[in-house]
Amino acid sequence: MVISGVICRQPDRSESPAGILHMHLSLEHRSMQQEAGFNRASYVRLQVVAAGELARQSHNLMQGSVVRVTGFLNRHQNPSGQAKLVLHAQRIEILS
Repeated sequence: MVISGVICRQPDRSESPAGILHMHLSLEHRSMQQEAGFNRASYVRLQVVAAGELARQSHNLMQGSVVRVTGFLNRHQNPSGQAKLVLHAQRIEILS
């Protein structure tokens, strides 16, 4: 999956008990898409996580950065059982 957007919250960095660096960010995507021959406004706010070397390489990302993220979707569940989709980044390109 590839999606572009603006980082809408300052990225949060943490380290797992195994010593793996993680970076969590919120990406806001807005675009116009074609559906059934009509224009449709598309808007989504998506949680993104980068791990390991990618998290280290992305240390300069900040709120307001425009990026293109390539990765895969995965289901995360919080301790209370609420599930959400999270994009696991495999590549992050800074667009501006």
